[in-house]
Amino acid sequence: MIYILEDDDNIRKLVSYALGREGYDVHGFDSSRLLWDALKEAVPELFLLDIMLPDEDGLSILKRLRENHGTADIPVIMLTAKGSEFDKVTGLDMGADDYIAKPFGMTELIARVGAVLRRYRKTMPCEKVYQIGDLYVDPAKHIIEVKGRSVELSYKEYSLLTALLEANGNVVEREMLLAKVWGEYYTESRTLDVHIRKLRVKLGEAGGLIRTVKNIGYKIGGEGSE
Repeated sequence: MIYILEDDDNIRKLVSYALGREGYDVHGFDSSRLLWDALKEAVPELFLLDIMLPDEDGLSILKRLRENHGTADIPVIMLTAKGSEFDKVTGLDMGADDYIAKPFGMTELIARVGAVLRRYRKTMPCEKVYQIGDLYVDPAKHIIEVKGRSVELSYKEYSLLTALLEANGNVVEREMLLAKVWGEYYTESRTLDVHIRKLRVKLGEAGGLIRTVKNIGYKIGGEGSE
């Protein structure tokens, strides 16, 4: 199920129709009030949010979704006429999973919705338990702890963390991380830096375990950093 919040009737109906033809169960809303009311009944697999709205802007809604335990991990794609780097980074820094600037083609939208949902639904096959310094991660049980304290991560942050852990102390190139976590439809390199920064903050004292290897990528654990 997909929720789309868009006050432009034509765009909302067009997107709903296009995704509906692909087999998705789409529910459209023209105000944040209706969206919040719907969330009391059911939580979708994906949100499509416009930024410029008459009652509550999309970034404010995104912030509330990420702060709510029930929706914190649900992927969000921002739909907006704004296309500047500042707006993109702001949305991504607040937890958006993708960003599509208007006008956009339905084929691209459908492809990117599919890519985000595939990543969201994908289960992590790794059964290995990791203990590096104060960081403990059990992928099979989806447990992340720092000094015994539970840490809640978004889907993207968790995917980044496990991708780095699976490298066993080796450097993971930026392009490889982008391809593995964001897929073939996302090419914004700065998105990776934004999410690494957020991941480090959430890991607190263990955030320093994630090391930057200049002009190459990132690694977790190991000696020194560049």
